[in-house]
Amino acid sequence: MSVSPGERIPLSGAERLARLRLIRSENVGPATFHALLKRFGTASDALLHLPYLAAKGGTRRRITICPSEAAEAELTRLERFGARLLCHDEPGYPQALRAADGAPPLLSVMGEPACLTKPGVAIVGSRNASAAGHRLTRMFAGELGAAGYVVVSGLARGIDTAAHEAALGSGTVGVFAGGLDRPYPPQNKPLMRRIVDEGGCLVTEMPFGWEPRAVDFPRRNRIVVGLSLAVLVVEASLRSGSLISARLGGELGRLVFAVPGSPLEARSAGTNALLKDGAHLATETADLIQALDPMAHRPRSAAASAADLPVLEMDREADAGERERIIRALGVAPVSIEDVAAHSGVEPSAVHLTLLELELAGRLERQPGGRVLLLP
Repeated sequence: MSVSPGERIPLSGAERLARLRLIRSENVGPATFHALLKRFGTASDALLHLPYLAAKGGTRRRITICPSEAAEAELTRLERFGARLLCHDEPGYPQALRAADGAPPLLSVMGEPACLTKPGVAIVGSRNASAAGHRLTRMFAGELGAAGYVVVSGLARGIDTAAHEAALGSGTVGVFAGGLDRPYPPQNKPLMRRIVDEGGCLVTEMPFGWEPRAVDFPRRNRIVVGLSLAVLVVEASLRSGSLISARLGGELGRLVFAVPGSPLEARSAGTNALLKDGAHLATETADLIQALDPMAHRPRSAAASAADLPVLEMDREADAGERERIIRALGVAPVSIEDVAAHSGVEPSAVHLTLLELELAGRLERQPGGRVLLLP
């Protein structure tokens, strides 16, 4: 069957199950998932080749592949929970997120998925927010919702909670750091229920039963930012996780706004620092709408993503000498794949395949911006 670029075709039940198994398998992250699909065409074929690729990468044990029974159980639990699985190349997958580096191959979605197709604005800030911070957040979120924007946040206490509550009537998206059945913090369970009941939605890339860990919150933040055209930081200390969201916004090409505060207020030190570093000043909602409306109302073409790019040629395996040069070109400091190819003198197709093998063997880590490093 001929498929035009950017066209989305329905997935078979078998391929959907295979994709879930693939992303739940050992050492398979978003970049590896997309690379495997490019290499083999389907997740079903990729699963068959995982043990061979991992062995080529240097692992001395058999890589753990998600069993069919475990994936089927997850799909059953999603259905019973009133949620569904959304794949990156299906209609309804959020366009802004699809185009982002490191976009999750699959999302678990509960609630109204139409929220994911509307232009979004991420509102983040301090968990220990001030009364003024709460008031400003409600103002921004309410007025952005009235202007047709979906408010996206991470369901944390403080600024996140205020943003979701103010946008309930217009649509809000809450992003989990754990599974849909592991809400955090537990105190926000009633809010999460209201989001679903009042036309918003909840999303996560993590499986059912996954208890959120500290390392999972930056991944959640990346989805929050990826779903949005802009990031608004209302209050943040210099050590706030909200500054991670602002940095991710810059990496993903999103507009970053910050609300100024008193130099005497620790909860404004981070936002003031963002403004010094070039973030857009936000003192009223019009500041955001004026910058975002041309982007939000621009005719939308098919967004480029890892799934839409031309198939990456990885059909030539590196020989022993080339493999050694590739590994020598890597180190504990992140380096671009282009630099690895240039330094090793190995053609890119063999470099990409070797890096894929090393990652599946647990010897390589991918960093934002397409950089890689060799694990010690």
